[in-house]
Amino acid sequence: MEDGTQQLGHCMVDMKELSANPEGLTAAGVLLTPRLHQVELSFACNDLVASGRDRKPSALIQVAVIDPHELNLVTQTCTEVVEANKDPLFLTGVTFPPDYHVSPETLVKLSVFDAKDKNQDSNNFLGSVTFSIGDLLRAKDERLTLNLRSSDGACAAGTVVVSRLKMGEMEEVDVDHIATDIPSQKCPLVCESASHVCSDRENNPVTGPVFKNPVCKVYRFQTVDSKWLLVREQMEECTLSFSIPKQLLLLYIREDMNRMQDLKELGELSPHWDNLRKEVMTRYGGVISSYQETLAEMDKTSGRSFKPSCCKAQKSLEFIPINLHTQRMRVTCPRKTDTFYDIVTVGAPAAHYQGFKCGGLQRLLSRYEAEKKSFSTAYQCIYYSPEHTAKAQEVLSSVSLLQPLITSLADQLLQAAQERSSSGLKDVLKNLSDKTEQFVHTLKDELVKSALLALHAAQPGYVSKNQRQNPVQTGQQQGHTNCGQNHSPVQDLPGHSPATLVSENTAVCNNVEGSQTTSIREGGPLTLKHQDSIPHQTEFDEEEWDRVWANVAKCLNCVIAMVDKLQEDDNSRQQSAPEQQRADVITSHNNTGKGLVTQRSSGNDGSVYGDWREQLKPVVTRLKECVTEVVEKAKKAMTFVLLQEAVCSIPQGFLLQQRRDVVFSQALAALACGFIMRLYAGMEDKGFLQQLHLVGLLAQFESLLSTYSEEIGMLEDMEVGISDLQRVRFKITEAKTDDLSDLQPSVCGQRDHFTVEVPLPRLLFQTLPEEIRSGKLLHIFPVLFNVGINEQQTIAERFGDISLQERINHKNFELLEAYYKLLSESMPQECLPSFHSQTDVKELLETLGQNVVTKKRKNVEILWIAGTICRRLNGIRFTSCKSAKDRTSMSVTLEQCALLRDEHHLSKDFFVRALDCMRREGCRIENVQKNIRCRKYAFNMLQLMAFPKCYRPPEGTYGKVDS
Repeated sequence: MEDGTQQLGHCMVDMKELSANPEGLTAAGVLLTPRLHQVELSFACNDLVASGRDRKPSALIQVAVIDPHELNLVTQTCTEVVEANKDPLFLTGVTFPPDYHVSPETLVKLSVFDAKDKNQDSNNFLGSVTFSIGDLLRAKDERLTLNLRSSDGACAAGTVVVSRLKMGEMEEVDVDHIATDIPSQKCPLVCESASHVCSDRENNPVTGPVFKNPVCKVYRFQTVDSKWLLVREQMEECTLSFSIPKQLLLLYIREDMNRMQDLKELGELSPHWDNLRKEVMTRYGGVISSYQETLAEMDKTSGRSFKPSCCKAQKSLEFIPINLHTQRMRVTCPRKTDTFYDIVTVGAPAAHYQGFKCGGLQRLLSRYEAEKKSFSTAYQCIYYSPEHTAKAQEVLSSVSLLQPLITSLADQLLQAAQERSSSGLKDVLKNLSDKTEQFVHTLKDELVKSALLALHAAQPGYVSKNQRQNPVQTGQQQGHTNCGQNHSPVQDLPGHSPATLVSENTAVCNNVEGSQTTSIREGGPLTLKHQDSIPHQTEFDEEEWDRVWANVAKCLNCVIAMVDKLQEDDNSRQQSAPEQQRADVITSHNNTGKGLVTQRSSGNDGSVYGDWREQLKPVVTRLKECVTEVVEKAKKAMTFVLLQEAVCSIPQGFLLQQRRDVVFSQALAALACGFIMRLYAGMEDKGFLQQLHLVGLLAQFESLLSTYSEEIGMLEDMEVGISDLQRVRFKITEAKTDDLSDLQPSVCGQRDHFTVEVPLPRLLFQTLPEEIRSGKLLHIFPVLFNVGINEQQTIAERFGDISLQERINHKNFELLEAYYKLLSESMPQECLPSFHSQTDVKELLETLGQNVVTKKRKNVEILWIAGTICRRLNGIRFTSCKSAKDRTSMSVTLEQCALLRDEHHLSKDFFVRALDCMRREGCRIENVQKNIRCRKYAFNMLQLMAFPKCYRPPEGTYGKVDS
């Protein structure tokens, strides 16, 4: 190829490498106004001369940029091939990314080739021409008609028409001298309205720290009424690919360190249990060490913002999502507002490094739970079901959050008393009551009581009360002080089920150390005496927990009674205030100076303030002490439950937890990326913001994995990872400053619940509804639909098993249906986005339900309908396959063209051409290039024969490559 340009078809999109000298706006560059942040060009040719006189050329244009400072040539992109046409109109345009500083002096070289085959391996050079951006800007209607010159420069090879495209309002004009292969086709003139406000993400500083390295493509397509659509693709990387997993690793490490500390604080245990504790702590130490090494390796990869598919099995990057990108399609129609369609593409969240020889998480967890009972017998420990283990984690999380809140509110109550603020006392007391009742309710579970007995039984020298007395019959009531049934003797502990020990009629004392109050919990009055701790070593009082736990509620009642008494006294004092004022006036006349009056009045007020605080302080202090005591016991009890879980988990459970951590990390990074993308797009949509805080967002994951061989394990991993996203909440906060570093999302929490905080600049934050600004946690409803489309799925459907896919689709259809019901009950349909297609969401759900239960091979209609419902419900769209570059590219481009057809009247004559353009020269082929350094989809002809026709790439864009 001439002039030493790079190989034809290689697209260099990152123009920052082209010139390190950002001198775009010079004195001579007055023509290049700030509005020209983005330059986009369209092309057409006339009277092309083919190398053979008996054939018409199949033309394509290679576009190269000549750096005016370096005078070197860099290939930018090329158009699609228009077959057998001497007057081709190219649908694929050229866009210069905003980070490339285009100036009027920038030179563009166009080289026209005759592609003899679709592989573009052998091309005949027809002619070339060079022009400057300044020439284009000065031309009438910003359009140039240039003569092509052959390689020897001796003869004309035809003409090329260059037009500048602008996103904005379009007007159709007739340009008769440009013909195409469609007789009625006219070339559009695209102009930008003066009132048009560009809302591209690259112009929004909020997205700076989140999205980067944009790849832009532009097209023009004809509608059914012979008008024109201007379509722009933009694909970006997301910095959350690395930042979210790093934060999660730190949280995993901290959680496991805390768990080790809790195990140490269990105190002295019998030799058997002490050895088990040491073994579990060793396992935790190994996990922590492994995570710390992974984190250190990830820190070495600073500056990267995506993991290519060729690194999917790399251990140091196993927590990073594969090939995570966002993609936006912006559509400009004549005399209509621009429309945006967003999607997130990511490789299936799965533990590729650990492999899939034994299956994925869903199968491994099921097998593990079935085997755990036998592990408990082998280790002579108590078996707790997954529900009990989850409850123990919930109790630990809740008390760790509620205890500091209760302590803080108690201190605020004393401060309000010090200030003698009746309204302040009332407000703080209400919050204190709510949090304390929540605290008491959290511990209203027989699991805590049974775990305390089990813990005491694991201590040296344990003697059970039941071993010293006659056994009590099961179900017999132990007086009016007993909360539930007695436990079986210690030798029966390994087989007991704590969940069966809950009693509905829990009695509560309403007398603490002589104070008569009303209980905030149900049940009759009962006298309980406070005891400091569980009896040591000799016997275990099974009623002790009931007394300690109930004391919290009774102490709160004492606080409430004291506040009521203080306010009643204050009201009585205010009623007698006029008489006191008259006495003060008489006193002031009987004194020669005012100092005495001031001193007396001040002294009286001070004594009143001190009286309130001093009267409240004992009961408030007692409440805090009771809460601390309960937390200490509950924490030890639940830690012991988790110790049983950990003992039964050796070694398989720890490996499964690591696998689950890996998969969840990838899924959360993708979710956070999609949430932020959707939030930015909907900041001015009041209906969307209302939906966000009233109900939450739907996150719809589309998977194209097969149910055969290794991909079964990937799908099993992905199913669990997507389901675990139900534990995630989002919280939007106000950024400390508008600096980009303060706009990075952060993650907090632990494995059973995580919160992603998304900071926004102050001015943007103030536009949000009050509910969101007040810190309300925002819910996410993840759903997953899978339909395999490749040749492995053909084998699975004919000779294998597709029950996994059927179960996933059926289960998630029910989740989607439940979300729609919740949404319909919570807000009016008018708040949802409007689409040209008038099909009702309820009808779409019915059709989806029918397709889910229909036995049909490669029923991709499930994916199409689910995606449509997601967009109708303001949801976040995700598409995945193994690496998010091949099958995912086919799906994304098909969805984009379907949207153009259904919502923007894309002509059916242009549908296939549009699809081929996007697949051959669009953002998705650039994604392939970024991942494997080759512009070929990883398909072969045999594989594609098994694909649904609409998922097959154009000829010449696929081949055998390492993916």
